[in-house]
Amino acid sequence: LSNCKLTTFPVALFKLMRDVVANIQIISLENNELKFISADFMTNFNQLRELNLAGNSLKQLPEEVKVLTQLTSINLARNKFSEFPQQLTEVSTLELINLEANEIT
Repeated sequence: LSNCKLTTFPVALFKLMRDVVANIQIISLENNELKFISADFMTNFNQLRELNLAGNSLKQLPEEVKVLTQLTSINLARNKFSEFPQQLTEVSTLELINLEANEIT
């Protein structure tokens, strides 16, 4: 779902993908217009191994990011984070965090 000008993750997709959601390990929402990611997104896709949210307008992550207990890679490059998302410290499986080109001082 990259490059789709999405402002939010389409809730209808949760319903459409109900039968296959457990098998999805990689999601790319790169280069959209997302300003936030919902807690529902995190809990519905808690089996993710890779999440690409680069090139959006995110300033923070929901607390529920810690339910992504299999996540090894998260790309948050080119967003609007002003500080490191502390919730990521609770995801012990993470091997790669990309925060390139944010507003972190």
